[in-house]
Amino acid sequence: MSFSSSHLGGRQLPLLLLLMAGSAMAQVYRNVDKNGVVSYSDQPPSRAAQPAAPRGGTVNELPEPVGSGSLPYELRQVVQRYPVTLYTGDDCQPCSAARSMLTTRGVPFSERTVKTNEDVAALQRLSGQNTLPVVSIGTQQLKGYSDVEWSQYLDAAGYPKSNQLSAGYARPPAQPLVAVKEAPAPAARPPAAASVPVAPAPAAVSGPTPDNPAGIKF
Repeated sequence: MSFSSSHLGGRQLPLLLLLMAGSAMAQVYRNVDKNGVVSYSDQPPSRAAQPAAPRGGTVNELPEPVGSGSLPYELRQVVQRYPVTLYTGDDCQPCSAARSMLTTRGVPFSERTVKTNEDVAALQRLSGQNTLPVVSIGTQQLKGYSDVEWSQYLDAAGYPKSNQLSAGYARPPAQPLVAVKEAPAPAARPPAAASVPVAPAPAAVSGPTPDNPAGIKF
């Protein structure tokens, strides 16, 4: 619909400009429902909204600090709401590509390695399978590396598209999925018993004696 000066009186034009200015200032909010569907609205998301449900399992571990150095305020808020954990293995080219993608984009993340049989069993319980890599973004799990898919979920969570980490940021070193148990210390040996001198047995006496005149032997 278009407007011309012939349709607008002197009083209508300021009112129209005011309405247009109010419309231009309206804020758009991004909402992510429990199925991970992203939508946009002029209404802020409800505080009671729950994060997206995980696919294939629930991450039971608590997120650890994702690194040293200060994070920008907005990025820190995203990390607190949707912490990222990457599960990797040795000789895994997709794992290296996933790690490189997160590092290049500037996503703070924790890394868990899967090497032992205990790690494999824990990964099976965690994600429902034993293939790598796996990434958790909040409670959402993505299995197998896909640059496009992972980028979409990171975008939906609110992570910036370019690296905003400070030069002093240092990501924590990778940790095994199952904590390594320290071998128990060997038990202390009891102190050796003191040797007690033993009196020699009396020599056998052969033949008759005053106490045994018959010389009987047993």
